[in-house]
Amino acid sequence: MLPNQATPGAPTVSPPFWLLAELTYQCPLHCAFCYNPLNYDAVRNELSTGEWVRVMREARALGAVQLGFSGGEPLMRDDLEELVAEARRLGFYSNLITSGVGLNETRIAALKNAGLDHIQLSFQDSTRELNDFLSSTRTFDLKMKVAKLIKQYDYPMVMNCVLHRYNLPHVGKIIDMALALGAEYLELANTQYYGWAMKNRAQLMPTRDQVREAERVVEEYRERIGAACKLLFVVPDYFEDRPKACMNGWGSVFLGVAPDGVALPCHNARDLPGLNLPNVRDMALAEIWRTSHGFNAYRGNDWMQEPCRSCDEKGRDLGGCRCQAFMLAGDAAATDPVCSKSPKRGQVDQVIRFASQPGAGLDKAQVIEQPIVFRTNANSRTLNQA
Repeated sequence: MLPNQATPGAPTVSPPFWLLAELTYQCPLHCAFCYNPLNYDAVRNELSTGEWVRVMREARALGAVQLGFSGGEPLMRDDLEELVAEARRLGFYSNLITSGVGLNETRIAALKNAGLDHIQLSFQDSTRELNDFLSSTRTFDLKMKVAKLIKQYDYPMVMNCVLHRYNLPHVGKIIDMALALGAEYLELANTQYYGWAMKNRAQLMPTRDQVREAERVVEEYRERIGAACKLLFVVPDYFEDRPKACMNGWGSVFLGVAPDGVALPCHNARDLPGLNLPNVRDMALAEIWRTSHGFNAYRGNDWMQEPCRSCDEKGRDLGGCRCQAFMLAGDAAATDPVCSKSPKRGQVDQVIRFASQPGAGLDKAQVIEQPIVFRTNANSRTLNQA
């Protein structure tokens, strides 16, 4: 029997806290570190407005209180305002996670009127040149205009910038830009290597010195600016000795729904082999959350292997990330290889050495010069056929 599966006499599974509605995988940006699946272009038949409304109602009845509208770029859905209005009616705290492309004054006024609570705006860098290179678009000036619109419509300025070897040296300038735009929050999220970021890992992975210097700069700014802007700095997993708890616990607080209705216990769960991930078109959300194989597969700790099974820290890190375990160890039930106790930790150390000195520890035949693969429909189709 699956751990924590809802059966007579079994412990009750806690309700989800956070619903992430991935409205579409379509996006005008082509970011090299996008977490969307490599084969996103093959995901068709997006949920209709009515289907999303049903999902939101079921999630709210289940106990979810926060709702993120994401993608892709959620502004590419013409019904976004209608969905936001329903979220408000249901009592969700709603958050729009956006690149800013498509957010003009007409739409932000409509979203405000519909009851949107929060907007998170992404930048790729503090400079036009690198921002536009990393997204393979000319969007920096547009993002600056959108940032001012967000302030004009009295939203808290929440900025996000994904960090990697290209922009880590600019972290001070990124903070300066956030301060100049009046940001109350700045999330400096180091790249986590899934999806397109994993495809581009050799190009994006920073050195340990880059990460340490960026941390030092962030701490210096925290002391200098105080409460003027809350700086969140997320260290990349590879540079830690202990893994982070997977989604704060698999099937514990996070419930994602992909554009085609596939329900996800984590953003990249559909890349894991052997998971029977249900679709909201076929099952009620409560049944998906409580009894489905996909959501119960890594609940509790009965699934754990050694050294996790006998580790006194398993209640804190829960064995780490299942996607990372699969990508690095070839087994989604293995100990996350970023853990120093993992027998596969050497693979992580090798990646870090390679970032500091390309080719370190590898045979010449293993060192392949490869350009960045940008997230495009054409590349997605090519990778899906490979």
